[in-house]
Order: sequence, then structure tokens, then C-alpha cells
Amino acid sequence: MADLKRTVLHDLHLRLGAKMVPFAGYEMPVQYPMGVLKEHLHTRTAAGLFDVSHMGQVLIAPASGSVEDAALALETLVPVDVLGLAAGRQRYAMFTNDEGGILDDLMVANRGDHLFLVINAACKEADVAHMRAHLGAGCDVGEVTDRALLALQGPAAELALARLVPEVAEMDFMDVGIRNWQGVELWISRSGYTGEDGFEISVPAHRAEAFAETLLAMEEVAPIGLGARDSLRLEAGLCLYGHDIDETTSPVEAGLNWAIQKARREGGARAGGFPGADRILRELTEGPSRRRMGLRPEGRAPMREGTEIYAAAEGGAPIGRVTSGGYGPSIEAPMAMAYMPADIGEGATVWGDVRGRRLPATVSPMPFQPTRYKR
Repeated sequence: MADLKRTVLHDLHLRLGAKMVPFAGYEMPVQYPMGVLKEHLHTRTAAGLFDVSHMGQVLIAPASGSVEDAALALETLVPVDVLGLAAGRQRYAMFTNDEGGILDDLMVANRGDHLFLVINAACKEADVAHMRAHLGAGCDVGEVTDRALLALQGPAAELALARLVPEVAEMDFMDVGIRNWQGVELWISRSGYTGEDGFEISVPAHRAEAFAETLLAMEEVAPIGLGARDSLRLEAGLCLYGHDIDETTSPVEAGLNWAIQKARREGGARAGGFPGADRILRELTEGPSRRRMGLRPEGRAPMREGTEIYAAAEGGAPIGRVTSGGYGPSIEAPMAMAYMPADIGEGATVWGDVRGRRLPATVSPMPFQPTRYKR
């Protein structure tokens, strides 16, 4: 742990009794005294506060002063429509490689005269280098290192945050804006990684602890660790980079077709022009050979990451592999995601090798738990 980085809220986590673990090069809270299951359910019924300051925050400022120039430059690295993103809005994107695999997934926001990106902690150094190498002299790529990032998630998130910043009640899902709290700028998006309504809030590092403590003093808000964050996102059917998506996985295989807008597809106004376009556009038209699918194992035994999937209870070679799996506290049952042949339909029974025994699982739609975003 001595070689790990720490977020600015490290001391607060210790005071709150967090169990700290290594994660993406950081020492992070995996759970608090409430425990993972109760933290998960508290987020689903009230509001959970997550420290996600290990994530990367990046500003892309165009030399021309035109955000359209920055958007067009970024479109050379991602298969999504950045140019069509309105000011005050954000969307999900992914960096792709020449083989059509995913280098990282991210959020990109149009803040009027520049773009704001949130990237994964384990990939941020490579992502920043990638952008600086390919966006050219026309864009200044600046990593933000003096701000923390918090996620406030759950049905009571708006109630809690609106006590401090009343304007957030007017925001819809994927809206972004800069608001004021006690004389400092908060960079707020109505988004998250739990399937619940909520917000991600970038706070100046020197005020992050005070801001977090102000929220935690509210009855609805509890601190939530990485353990519950993982079970919440899995119930919501959301990918975790390095597990469910990686450099060998295409966006189409991962079921992220919805993130590739018409403008970037075959026949669109700006079709292709991103790394791996040949493969990705072909798979959008013809379909991939394998797909990410949801699984609902029978019984109570979870099928964890790495579990091999078979077409039958006995014999045969594996047809797939679980990339994320565990117990869903909200659905009160195990759940998993796996890559399997694309022609396997929902409702089919497959078999997972759990400690040497093949146990049945049903191919199921995702999300496992209905999402509750404010549209």
C-alpha cells in the first residue's frame, strides 16, 4: 500500500472507518462499517456518496476558440458524434484502436468553448498521451490535477444536493453545468455508474473534504465503497473497463451500439474516420460473432469472473467466459455478464463451471435492475 496514490479524501475515509484496498494504483475504500450489502441497498433507497477522485479529468481547449474544432478533432479517436453534442450536455464514448478494440471508455461534455472528459483511473496516463499525440497542435489537452471527483447516487441524490445547489433540480440526465457553492466552482453532471439518478461533482481539492462532510451530515447520505459500486453497476448492466471491455473487445461485441450515433455510421454525415472503423462499421451491419450477454444463474451460487460457460451440462469445449459476476442485493440473486456466440438467444440455458460443477444459467436481458435516470 505504501506505493499507492491517495485521493484528497483519504483521511476522511479513515475517520469514517473505511477498509482500504489497492485499486487502479490508488488506495481506495472498498467498504465502510455499514458493509457492502447495506451500502448497496442504501444507494438504491436513499443516497450514496462515492469518492471517484482517482478518475482522470481532462480539458480539451481548441486553439481556434471554437468547440466545434475540438469536437471534430476528438471524433478522429472515438466512434461517437461529438460535433452534434449540444453545449451543456455530455455523452458516453470510447477510444478505439486500429483493430476496433476499446482502449478506454469515457464521458465527454460540451462546456460551450471547450470539452471536458472523465476517463478511467488505470488508463488516464495512456489516454492523455494518446490525445496529445493525435489531436495535434490545434487542441490543448490539459489534465486536471487540483480537483476531486465525487458521485452522489440514489433516489434522494437530488434532494440532498439541491440543499447546497438548488439549480441541480432543473438538470436532466446527461446535463452538465458549472455551479457555485460557498464561493467555489462545482462542475456537475447528472450522471453516474449505478443505474440510479444522481450526480458526479468535480470539486476544488482544497474544499473537497468540507463538501463531502456537508453531504454526509444529511440523513439521506451515506459513504459508499468500491464493493457496492461494483454490485450496483453490475445490476445496471454497465461495463467495467479491463473486465467487460478491453483492447480485444469491439463496441459492437460489447453491446454498445447505442453509443455510436447515426452520423458516424455507414451513410452518416461523418461516417468512419475513427480507429478500427472498418471492423466496427462491418459489425454494425453484419453483426459480431460474439456478444456480451446477461446471465441469471439458478440457485444462489454466483458465477464469478473467469467462469467458463458451456452449451451443455456435460462434455464439449467452453463457448464463453464470464467477465463480471456476483450477487445482486437488489434482485436477491446471482447475476453475471459473459461473452458468448451471438446466435444464443435470450431464455436459452447455458452451463457455468463453478468449482468443478456445471451449474445452469439463463441468458437474460440487461439491466438486471431497472434504471431510474431523470429523463
